[in-house]
Amino acid sequence: MISLYKDDVKEVEDFLIYNIGKINIVFSTAKDDRSFNRYKDYGIKNLNSIIRDFNLKNVEYLNQIHSDKVYIYDNSNKSIKDEEGDALITKEENTAIGVFTADCVPIIIADVKNNVIASIHSGWRGTFNSIVIRTLEKMVNEFNIDINETKIFIGPHIRQCCYEVSEELKENFIEKTKINKDLLFKGRNLSMEECILKDIREFGISEENIYSLKLCTHCEENLKLYSYRRSVGTYGRLFSFAFIK
Repeated sequence: MISLYKDDVKEVEDFLIYNIGKINIVFSTAKDDRSFNRYKDYGIKNLNSIIRDFNLKNVEYLNQIHSDKVYIYDNSNKSIKDEEGDALITKEENTAIGVFTADCVPIIIADVKNNVIASIHSGWRGTFNSIVIRTLEKMVNEFNIDINETKIFIGPHIRQCCYEVSEELKENFIEKTKINKDLLFKGRNLSMEECILKDIREFGISEENIYSLKLCTHCEENLKLYSYRRSVGTYGRLFSFAFIK
């Protein structure tokens, strides 16, 4: 796994951007309090501004429900913004596909040979149910992606330093994942990233094609991010997305 830090990505206004070939991977921040809540007028305005800011035709996302449901978007389809699911795949150019987070894990998958991308929202339920594997399986079955040319980016999320779960959930994760409990947990603090990494590695993605942006939404001090757990009642949403140009 390659650790990405803030200096490894290009910071443009409210975004952290990583470019690889025709594919752009973008993680929003909370700089200037810019939030992407799809249920608020300001959130829709900010989502639509992505089209202008990045010179795109469209931006697509799902009604997230903490599932392992995966959708494919192509330009022959109507908008799928009201479909319920937590992962979205496309090969269409000039269309951003993204996910909303405020502690959950955003994951971007990019087959840089065939130019196929996916965006995943992986909370503890999606992580427990291996949504990243469900997405990779669909990308292989529907688009015949090249595993050797597929790169995966894990974005800012609440990390093990700050993510305490119940004793029951701890035991469930240990039993399900079979990961060494001293690696998976510090006390009752869960590393969702370790679960995701196990799935990615077992699927056959090579270590040099796995990237992690080492930012915790809960305790990061040098970059403003949104965190559900840190907030009291109200919180913004980050939007992590990818597009092909």
